[in-house]
Amino acid sequence: MVAEHIPPALEAILLVADEPLPPELLAQLVGASPDEVNETCEALAHQYEVEGRGFVLVRVAGGYRYQTATEQAPYVERFVLDGQSSRLSAAALETLAVVAYKQPVSRNQIASIRGVNVDSVMRTLQQRGYVDEVARDPGPGQAVLYGTTPTFLERLGLDSVNDLPPLGEFFPGTDVVEALERGLRVVPDEQVIAEAGIDVDESSEAEPDEADES
Repeated sequence: MVAEHIPPALEAILLVADEPLPPELLAQLVGASPDEVNETCEALAHQYEVEGRGFVLVRVAGGYRYQTATEQAPYVERFVLDGQSSRLSAAALETLAVVAYKQPVSRNQIASIRGVNVDSVMRTLQQRGYVDEVARDPGPGQAVLYGTTPTFLERLGLDSVNDLPPLGEFFPGTDVVEALERGLRVVPDEQVIAEAGIDVDESSEAEPDEADES
């Protein structure tokens, strides 16, 4: 049985917190066990959902925090953005996805995967607080390695990067890949010549004549 003071105490703490608070810390603050905190937070989250409140209690980035309900997003955006767009560009989203799935990863590795320079995009993602330096490559040059931040997990509503959807869900099946490979396969020169009905000896003799004319 959870003590009566725990639910309102947790609500008060989480209301003023500016980042997700882990259950272990909350347990210390309210004088309860982490299991009691988890049980209480889950009960509160269910209560808010049933009542259709404008906010929800969610577990993200290893802790609990209040967030606005998804249904109220248009009104919140209207207030926060005030007519200004703060959405990430397609290039930034692609780069962020590479970091999320390949971390820890260097800028050169990201650029190799995307095929373009990513310096500007990486600066934007760092300024937004979505990626940050997490380590150094032990190899020559000791390149800086980047990874996602707790802010990234908060924005996506994830508890950890392990909750990201598997990449396999975004790739076509092997049968589709094989069909694409067959369609894109380069036809050998010999086959092209044969289909055109050109004699190999004649085609090889024509080259010097063309060279002479030039």
